[in-house]
Amino acid sequence: MAGAIASRMSFSSLKRKQSKTFTVRIITMDAEMEFNCEMKWKGKDLFDLVCRNLGLRETWFFGLQYTIKDTMAWLKMDKKVLDHDVSKEEPVTFHFLAKFYPENAEEELVQEITQHLFFLQVKKQILDEKIYCPPEASVLLASYAVQAKYGDYDPFVHKRGFLAQEELLPKRVINLYQMTPEMWEERITAWCAEHRGRARDEAEMEYLKIAQDLEMYVVNYFTIRNKKGTELLLGVDALGLHIYDPENRLIPKISFPWNEIRNIYSDKEFTIKPLDKKIHVFKFNSSKLRVNKLILQLCIGNHYLFMRRRKADSLEVQQMKVQAREEKARKQMERQCLAREKQMREEAEQATMANEALMRSEETADLLAEKAQITEEEAKLLAQKAAEAEQEMQRIKATAIQTEEEKRLMEQKVLEAKVLALKMAEESERRAKEADQLKQDLQEAREAERRAKEKLLEITTKPTYPPMNPLPAPLPPDMASFNLIGDSLSFDFKDTDMKRLSVEIQKEKVEYMEKSKHLQEQLNELKTEIEALRLKEWETALDMLHNENSDRGGGGSKHNTIKKLTLQSAKSRVAFFEEL
Repeated sequence: MAGAIASRMSFSSLKRKQSKTFTVRIITMDAEMEFNCEMKWKGKDLFDLVCRNLGLRETWFFGLQYTIKDTMAWLKMDKKVLDHDVSKEEPVTFHFLAKFYPENAEEELVQEITQHLFFLQVKKQILDEKIYCPPEASVLLASYAVQAKYGDYDPFVHKRGFLAQEELLPKRVINLYQMTPEMWEERITAWCAEHRGRARDEAEMEYLKIAQDLEMYVVNYFTIRNKKGTELLLGVDALGLHIYDPENRLIPKISFPWNEIRNIYSDKEFTIKPLDKKIHVFKFNSSKLRVNKLILQLCIGNHYLFMRRRKADSLEVQQMKVQAREEKARKQMERQCLAREKQMREEAEQATMANEALMRSEETADLLAEKAQITEEEAKLLAQKAAEAEQEMQRIKATAIQTEEEKRLMEQKVLEAKVLALKMAEESERRAKEADQLKQDLQEAREAERRAKEKLLEITTKPTYPPMNPLPAPLPPDMASFNLIGDSLSFDFKDTDMKRLSVEIQKEKVEYMEKSKHLQEQLNELKTEIEALRLKEWETALDMLHNENSDRGGGGSKHNTIKKLTLQSAKSRVAFFEEL
């Protein structure tokens, strides 16, 4: 009896212990994870656990997303996980996604894992057509995605049709042109050939650099109404707040950068306080309270990151950048070692081939010399026989018989002797020509042998280890001073340092401009090439808007478009918004 009671008590305590945890499933862009969480855990506890498992340190860009009644929501860090309006059925599912985006991916994204997650998410948004991408740019982006996955394109390794199962282009683009999958693959691989030598992280970064100039790049759109009741679209992104016509999500009508906004309040309606206190606040509202909360979260987060980018990096970010540079240098060194080993293998193969060619040349030269000697001897023998025939003919003439019969027979023999002498003379001449040709072939063979020996000597006398590029230092070696005070850095440059940096910056600027020009020329060339295959009836409203904007001379970078829209004063833009 006592044993049965103890057993029941043990089972009850185990049940209570088990009820203090719940299962959570986390879905990232390329993996799924499950965790047992304590009932008391807040959003930050779960979020930190996920980041640790991913090895992610740039946590400020990301969040845990879930859905409430068809509305997207984000887990709050200071609130218990189960106090959110989430399904109580286990496992509780969250999506680990980028919540905020950088203005410039190349400058802001430090860790390779961060770049990879952004690449996967932006790529999915383009393929799902949440971000509009012109057809020619879609092909270019697809080529970088292929480079990131498959590495350098090799037609002997990557056989025709190797991209058949890959989702690389938006369905809208595929439907818009009368082109087969083989034709698309041909154009994508043609671009891939130009990316030779780029590692996965470099190809993914190039993808992001192109994508961030697309008009709809990671803009969160919400339906709102101004004080007149006009239905508009609010766009929230890393640059600021943008107001769109509901029929045109590409180009905003007006924009308000974050540095012009002082405060945002949300109750039943949104109140935006401009930085300039002389400008009146402007208001708008959305249809749902949940949407209001989401807009406010995105505004606060994007505004914070916008202002933070314009300050000196924190100590943590500085350390991360140094580590990233060291890691990049290490990988560059590994790639150089691999390239060196590959080059040495190729040179060894070339040496083997040159040695074999030399041996073949020597054998050919010996055979030709032997054949030339035999032919020369045959020509001499034929010449000797022809001379003997001529002598016989002369002897026969001298001892001619007087009788008619003997005379006839003698004439016949003389004729035969003449024919034989003529044939021998022709054969002797042919053999002499053949001997001359063989002598010429022998000379060419010996010349080929000489070249093969020189090539073999050149290969075998090369340095065993070719010079490598020096490992890039995290900081310039001739920097005069480096002071770290709290979270700020101060640099004291010499005049020579400034001149050198100025030259380097100018050089990088010229290279970037040339690369951009070349890229634009290639995009235009591809656009012209496939234009004849375009099916006008499959054009979407966004295709038409993009074409109209391009025809008007638009279609530049997203940053330039926003800059043009903010040329007017903030006051006039607020008035324009209220009168829409």
